[in-house]
Amino acid sequence: MVDLVLFWHRRDLRLGDNVGLAAARDRTSQVIGVFCLDPSLLQGNAVAPARVAYMIGCLGDLQTRYTAAGGQLLVLQGDPRQKIPALATALGAAAVYWNRDVEPYARQRDTQVVEALKAAGIEFRTTFWDQLLHAPGEVRTGAGAPYQVYTPFWRNWVKQPKGKPLPAPEGLRSLSAQQTEAAKTAGCIDLPSAQDLGFSWDQGFPIEPGEGAALERLAAFGQDDPAGISTYDEQRNFPWVDGTSRLSAALKFGAVGIRTVWATAAEAYQRSRSDETRGNVQTWQQELAWREFYQHVLYFFPELADGPYRAPLKQFPWVNNEDQFQAWCEGRTGYPMVDAAMRQLNETGWMHNRCRMIVASFLTKDLIINWQWGERYFMQHLVDGDLAANNGGWQWSASSGMDPKPLRIFNPASQAQKFDSEAEYIRQWVPELRSVDTGSLVTGKISDRDRAGYPAPMVDHNIQQALFKDKYKAQKA
Repeated sequence: MVDLVLFWHRRDLRLGDNVGLAAARDRTSQVIGVFCLDPSLLQGNAVAPARVAYMIGCLGDLQTRYTAAGGQLLVLQGDPRQKIPALATALGAAAVYWNRDVEPYARQRDTQVVEALKAAGIEFRTTFWDQLLHAPGEVRTGAGAPYQVYTPFWRNWVKQPKGKPLPAPEGLRSLSAQQTEAAKTAGCIDLPSAQDLGFSWDQGFPIEPGEGAALERLAAFGQDDPAGISTYDEQRNFPWVDGTSRLSAALKFGAVGIRTVWATAAEAYQRSRSDETRGNVQTWQQELAWREFYQHVLYFFPELADGPYRAPLKQFPWVNNEDQFQAWCEGRTGYPMVDAAMRQLNETGWMHNRCRMIVASFLTKDLIINWQWGERYFMQHLVDGDLAANNGGWQWSASSGMDPKPLRIFNPASQAQKFDSEAEYIRQWVPELRSVDTGSLVTGKISDRDRAGYPAPMVDHNIQQALFKDKYKAQKA
């Protein structure tokens, strides 16, 4: 009799280049996929409708791919600590396989699922690191400790050999009629829509959900074209240019395998014919390393999820003006570059990375508002919201994280002049200012006559950055 193995999908919503799924298929042809809609991740005040809608889209694509491969993807709704073992028992599964995660909640949850499977006498395989090129602990300092600074991490990480992409499983077998009834009894449901789950999103996505769209976008970005990897370093900082991969949501949910992504970058590097092109490719590789760095440090320092890493910021005297925070959220601070970025986030569920740094610096260093307020707001709206990356980025901007340079303050006007010099991005997202001359838009020095209802700057950048520096200095004393 052929073993039945359940493969529990979480952040790996694809068939191809999936480490744990490939291992399950090596064992048996009857690999049944399962995804559990976990209320712990779908409730609370940090869930973005765009992210839920993208996830549901990925699941729909994954179901289609399972069917094409001869198998099927089951859907559960409820606490996976009970639901996964109960389904495995109902189906008579020989084992449950899944890929590991770095997040504190996932690690705690998985430990409890393991205990339940042990109690039920069901085998489990959970040793697979799929979402990373290198598992936590594989890249360490000379003293054997985890890295706390990015640059030496990158130097070591990039030298390590990377795994090759894995093929998608073929020749899968689906459930029998009797097993299908058992699955229904165990709580399997039809895949709901985001709206069924209480989320409304109809604004589209940076790329369409699913493995196919992610692979198509990766292939296009990997080509030598003006908006691809070969010009990435030159184009990535200009928010009005389509110069980034737009793969962040696909990587967050694992709609594309990281080994496949790295292989595309490595191939582009190998075919490069100039140092300039190789530099562009390597800059994108460095961004992939930043992604891994933040996941590694969250794994080794899970307390980062709850607050600052650096001592001076643990009891920092934030101003925390709620009216100013609301104005920041709504994109009406009076700083055109900041407001354009926040409106892009609110309207599309996505924000250009350069702009993420600008608005984060403004919230923490100009408004002197706790970075965790911004971190939460991003998670409430970002289609690609990821705990490790979002937390790492906010702590980097707030000077509270693992970073050797403690104070980094962005001037919104100089950022606009450098990265949106013709005010194309500002005009796109702040339409009431479209008729204002470019010089006024990028400096923020807009006359009362031209303002036409647009708010005056809510704070003075020079005064506020001096105030922040004084507060920081006092905390360090």
